[in-house]
Amino acid sequence: MPRATLALRLLLPAFLIGAIVAISFLEAPLKFQAPGITIPLGLGIGRLVFTALNVLTGVALAVLTLVSLRRPRAGRAPLVLLVSIWLVYLVEIAVIRPVLNRRSDLVIAGAEAPGTDWAHYAYIAADVTVLALLVALVVVTAREVLPVREELAAREVPSAG
Repeated sequence: MPRATLALRLLLPAFLIGAIVAISFLEAPLKFQAPGITIPLGLGIGRLVFTALNVLTGVALAVLTLVSLRRPRAGRAPLVLLVSIWLVYLVEIAVIRPVLNRRSDLVIAGAEAPGTDWAHYAYIAADVTVLALLVALVVVTAREVLPVREELAAREVPSAG
């Protein structure tokens, strides 16, 4: 397998893990604690940042899909994980985000929006699910490409002694 393909298969999911953790679990809640940030301003910033994250995720998943499909004799587990990530991602974009966008539109326009709704919890659950699937994808991919213990032991040169 070419090194570039291997690098993409390992590094893109790891990069997405970092991006999702940084944006969804650090930036999103912390921005509202910054001085001078109002709820409407924070929601506007959040919408821009999450749109960028969604574009990044979509591009990275497309590249991963292409790389995985090009690999001859691809294992079943990475493809199942990748399809699962795509499904959760599509639910986030097609079902959950429109609900959150309608709610944030109300707040940005100055209206009172209802309290936290199901969509916030669903989005968090979807992100946690995507993270778990990405970690599993990295582990499965690493196991496919790294030598197993028996191979390492066979390569060891007996010590002269």
